[in-house]
Amino acid sequence: MGLTERVDAAIDAALVTRIVGCVVLVRQNGTDIYARAAGYADREAKRAMTRDAIFRLSSVTKPFVATAVLRMAELGLLRLDDPVTKVLPWFTPPSPDGRIHPISIRQLLSHSSGISYDVPANISPGLSGPLISLEENLRRLAKVPLAFAPGTGWTYGMGLDVLGGVIATINGSSLEAAIAKFVCEPLGLADSHFYVTDTKRLAVPYADGRPPGTMADLGEVADDTGGIVVFSPSRIFNADAPQSGGAGMASTADEVMALLDIYNGSGQLLKPANIADALANQIGALPRRESDAGKRFGLIGAVIDDQQAAKTPCPVGAVDWGGVWGHNWIIDPVNRLTIVTCTNVALEGCMGPFREAIRDAVYG
Repeated sequence: MGLTERVDAAIDAALVTRIVGCVVLVRQNGTDIYARAAGYADREAKRAMTRDAIFRLSSVTKPFVATAVLRMAELGLLRLDDPVTKVLPWFTPPSPDGRIHPISIRQLLSHSSGISYDVPANISPGLSGPLISLEENLRRLAKVPLAFAPGTGWTYGMGLDVLGGVIATINGSSLEAAIAKFVCEPLGLADSHFYVTDTKRLAVPYADGRPPGTMADLGEVADDTGGIVVFSPSRIFNADAPQSGGAGMASTADEVMALLDIYNGSGQLLKPANIADALANQIGALPRRESDAGKRFGLIGAVIDDQQAAKTPCPVGAVDWGGVWGHNWIIDPVNRLTIVTCTNVALEGCMGPFREAIRDAVYG
């Protein structure tokens, strides 16, 4: 079978039982080599999934914010090794020993700052939480002790939310306006916002199950570590929710592809040297989770360091990540290949077997 037949078969095998709807895009050398919308955007209304469907992004928001940071660095508006306190002087969370250590923008991008997602209920981690301003959310976060001193460990957390506050402050605007100015407008992205541009195209979210079930507000879904992820589908409509740089945007698969493919040389938003830096290991030999074996971390996602340990056909140097609303992506600079998979099923589309099925089908 060729690539098209393999990917079609992987999608067809998952539809109904594990996936309600999806959009899968594969681009090589800047040209689409596979594109398909399948299943339902709204199963109950029998509304078919379409290629221009809008999805809640969760952590797929992060590369939008990271790209804005990198663009602003190129324009001389910030430096990656600047301390966060240069822009937010009050953001001084203590290390476990009680001391205050500077946190750099680079450490926020690479999740080596010590900021985690283990936060009190009075802080919004992005998918749910109190309806407060972004600044107030970050001021509360600044009082939470770090998991470790900056630069001494790795943990996935709210670092990109902090960066959202950094770039909004530098731009003298909302985070929405900063992302639009430095990323979305230059790339011509019309549907990538902290709100929904067309509710008729918004995909209805579903939760893991066989078949997937409808998701209530607030919906609780167990992750692969035994933890619980709390989702609020209505949050994208609430202007009072803090604009979460780690989880708050909505977009289409094509616009996510347009963003990610700049790291494979499409467009001229970033310089080649800075693209290479973004895709490179930024955390050295810092230990990561057992589930992240064979992977380091760059400025926008996980970097394949050992194919065998990572159990992946992706070459060393490829970068991947996803979002818990049901998405995953791969940037492969060796083969100049970019893969975007958007589903409306949490968490299956992000970290379930469907992720590997699409990846393996593309690589054959």
